[in-house]
Amino acid sequence: MLIAQITDVHIGFDQGNPDEYNMERLEAVIQRLVDAPNAPDALVMTGDLTEFGDAPSYKRLAEAVDICPFPVWPMVGNHDDRDAMLAAFPDTPSNESFIQFAIEAEDARVLLLDTLEPGRHGGAFCEARAAWLQSELAAHPNTPTIIAMHHPPFESGISWLDGNANEPWMKRFADSIAGHGQVQAILSGHLHRNIHALWNGVPLTVCASTAPLVALDLRPINPKKPDKRAMITDEYPVYALHHWDGERLISHFEAVDDHRVFARFDKSLQEIVKHIDEERRGLG
Repeated sequence: MLIAQITDVHIGFDQGNPDEYNMERLEAVIQRLVDAPNAPDALVMTGDLTEFGDAPSYKRLAEAVDICPFPVWPMVGNHDDRDAMLAAFPDTPSNESFIQFAIEAEDARVLLLDTLEPGRHGGAFCEARAAWLQSELAAHPNTPTIIAMHHPPFESGISWLDGNANEPWMKRFADSIAGHGQVQAILSGHLHRNIHALWNGVPLTVCASTAPLVALDLRPINPKKPDKRAMITDEYPVYALHHWDGERLISHFEAVDDHRVFARFDKSLQEIVKHIDEERRGLG
């Protein structure tokens, strides 16, 4: 199973601009996913799909991903609106309150969680959402499971974006997956950078954004004293490919731009490819 991930798209940040920069960045990533040699089984969009949760922005997003020849599954983040998103993506499973659902594959499952609480920047995971997750895990104890959520349940060190590790929702989420050994990995967004951690014994990966990235600055921040530090940077948009090989999840990331190709597989590289192949097969 090969899962593509994009996150933090923030369409509509520059409202009314048909050439919005965030839209250009998204279109470049989607085109790369469509043209690249690695055809994913599905694309998961892990929240903050729009800046203001408005219907026109979701419409533009839906039109942009319509070229994908694979299923596209949207999720909500703190900038999103559930009703507006569902109107643009009507095939998305949901209940009356939350957008949580499972993607079934032949040898694994992906559980997509809803961590939105309107009016709050940080995450949320109430008892109802936790009960759904616990029920899904209990019903499939032997199926390798990957969890996707917008907000990572830990402190990354980017203090101006982080939640507090003692927030009740993080503990509730941790308690929900405790003892469920089939949980192989957690995928998230929100922080606009590629980050990896081992959290409560589970590999946790944050994918960088398609919108402009957050500057890598781990110094503490004083909200009362602006210090002119860089906050948002014009680094290239990023997507992830997560490959479940039957035993583990292997994550790859690509920054999308018009990069030059320095080498192709031709006769000049054939010998090194053959040598590595022989080593891998135990012949070298």
